[in-house]
Amino acid sequence: MKSKLLILGIMVINIAFGQIDEHYNSLKNEAWSLYESKDYKQSAAIYKRAFDVLEGKAMPTDRYNAACSYALSENIDTAFYHLYRLANDSKYKNIKHLTTDKDLNELHKDKRWPKLITIVEANIVEAEKDYDMDLKALLDTVYETDQRFRRLLSSTEKDFGRDSQEMNDLWDTIITIDSINQEMVCNIIDQRGWLGQNIVGINGNKALFLVVQHADLDIQLKYLPIMREAVEKGNARGSSFALLQDRVALRLGKRQIYGSQIGRDEEGSFFVSPMIDPENVNKRRADVGLGSIESYVKHWDMTWDLEKHKAKTIEVEAELGNE
Repeated sequence: MKSKLLILGIMVINIAFGQIDEHYNSLKNEAWSLYESKDYKQSAAIYKRAFDVLEGKAMPTDRYNAACSYALSENIDTAFYHLYRLANDSKYKNIKHLTTDKDLNELHKDKRWPKLITIVEANIVEAEKDYDMDLKALLDTVYETDQRFRRLLSSTEKDFGRDSQEMNDLWDTIITIDSINQEMVCNIIDQRGWLGQNIVGINGNKALFLVVQHADLDIQLKYLPIMREAVEKGNARGSSFALLQDRVALRLGKRQIYGSQIGRDEEGSFFVSPMIDPENVNKRRADVGLGSIESYVKHWDMTWDLEKHKAKTIEVEAELGNE
């Protein structure tokens, strides 16, 4: 009888935590939307409600965004409270972003600002003590070159057109750089494994994922299980692994899991590529640290519509012969 009660208790606890997570995610997404609409005071209030759900705990990104909302609504004390918790508890290290973020300009003249910067700088020193600096520098360069020309895609299309020679030339450049980066990164992973942030830093760690994500299917299939193991060891992000899983699934003619891959039709309209169980995508996304599908698709000026997605999936799969 006790074992049955224990199992039932665990089930109830898991359900409760699931409900808490969903409530937290719903509130923090609402807070972010309010921030984007520049209702900073209300955004800060909703962030507080989200954190209360977790008894004061928060994801570091959400706590940072809350600090911005508090700063912009002139609640300086609470902004510092969240930034100090980030620095002390989460060992925040992004000094460049912290010191250049205009949202926090009002905090710079406060006497608490220099002390905050000192704590963050100490976090950087502590984090970098075991870095392989040569390898970090190499992978930082890989990360920068991977992203540099991709950042030009949107503006080049806008200026010259989707099928222009300028776009073709840009893609040729990207493909060439991807090939060079791929050789370097594959050699590193083969020799050293999937290195975590503690060895190559944040951007170096991201570079490993981005190069594999942008590689051909055979490379992705080779390193998919290696990245899965890296996630289990804490050397790769579950959210990044989710993106790789989605891309591989689509390339294999299957449906994606997390809705991370965006397609584009002949008219140039964006859509979420076919996905399993779209009704529950936000739960799966939350499980791996991704934000809601509603927020995600806004990057492509889309509005998430479940029924339209289902209809588009039927259309796309019919064209691909996957009926």
